[in-house]
Amino acid sequence: MKLKHKSGLLGPITKRPVLAAAAVGMLLSVLYWGFYASDRYISEAHVIIQSTQIDNGQGFDLGSLLGSANAGNQPDQLLLRDYLLSLDMLKKLDARLHLREHYGDPRHDLLSRLWSWRGGVSVEKFHAHYLDRVSVEYDDYAGVLVIKSQGYDPQTAHAITSALVSDGEQFMDALAHSLAQDQVDFLAKQIGDINQTTMVARQALLAYQNRHGLVSPQGTTENLAAIVNGMESRLSDLQASRAAMLGYLMPTSANVVEANLQIAALEKQIASEKARLAAPQGPTLNRTVEEYQRLEMEAGFAQDLYKTALTALEKGRFEAARTLKKMSILQAPTLPEYPLEPRRLYNSVVSILVVLLAAGIVHLLAAIIRDHKD
Repeated sequence: MKLKHKSGLLGPITKRPVLAAAAVGMLLSVLYWGFYASDRYISEAHVIIQSTQIDNGQGFDLGSLLGSANAGNQPDQLLLRDYLLSLDMLKKLDARLHLREHYGDPRHDLLSRLWSWRGGVSVEKFHAHYLDRVSVEYDDYAGVLVIKSQGYDPQTAHAITSALVSDGEQFMDALAHSLAQDQVDFLAKQIGDINQTTMVARQALLAYQNRHGLVSPQGTTENLAAIVNGMESRLSDLQASRAAMLGYLMPTSANVVEANLQIAALEKQIASEKARLAAPQGPTLNRTVEEYQRLEMEAGFAQDLYKTALTALEKGRFEAARTLKKMSILQAPTLPEYPLEPRRLYNSVVSILVVLLAAGIVHLLAAIIRDHKD
């Protein structure tokens, strides 16, 4: 009986600190969320990245067009999201809107503001606080980028979102123009090099023609070959005529002697012309033609390559202009009129439930300890 009476006295005494702590915690949470927590206004904007590129093989169907645009522009929108949440973007906003002073203003509550000990706020902590106050989320279903910014007053929240939209648009325009310009500049440089090569090849061909005094060695060779063929035909006729005259004339007759002289002259001339066309050694026309054809082939190849490069440059310019991307604003940054954060009633209820849960756990642990002691 004595022990039971002692246990009955210890029970309420053990419960009182837990209940008191729970009551104090609930009271503090209600006071904080209900009265002390600073209002935070949210400005929101919706943007989308659009491309000017249109697939010619695709039929004009509004649903498929929107679906392909969303799927194709998702990497661009995620790239824009990463830029808007980057430290570089935060530095631009801080220089323009003085976010460090705004978020760290001591007039706001201690838990929500950017606070630090002596020495200021590190850039890492400032960036982490920025990520808590600014969200840029990609909506997979709608295919849009949702930008939300929190501020302790409506004007600052609206200014942050407006700056994000403006700088994001400039970033995407600069990125698209930079990629397109790099492509065009590369093609233009290649054309300059190819043009120089073409001019060198053409000058080499012209110098070769001037050095040999032939506009077209191949044409000269063909003409000379035709002359040789004509002389050989004439030689055959004279040889046939001589053979006929020997049938009724003496070899020493005037007609036969004249025919022999003409045949000898033709044979000598044919041998001389053939030596100009081809010979084991010396500057013959066939060697000249071979060298000329090689130079002409190089010049023609360089010219064809130059034409191809010009076509590629024009196509590259067209493709660069056709594939530019533009950020379109579906919803302009809003100017909030009511503070959506913090959600005072919701946070108060959640805090009370957490305190009660913690108190229940502590009470359960205390009961377990008492049972083991008994």
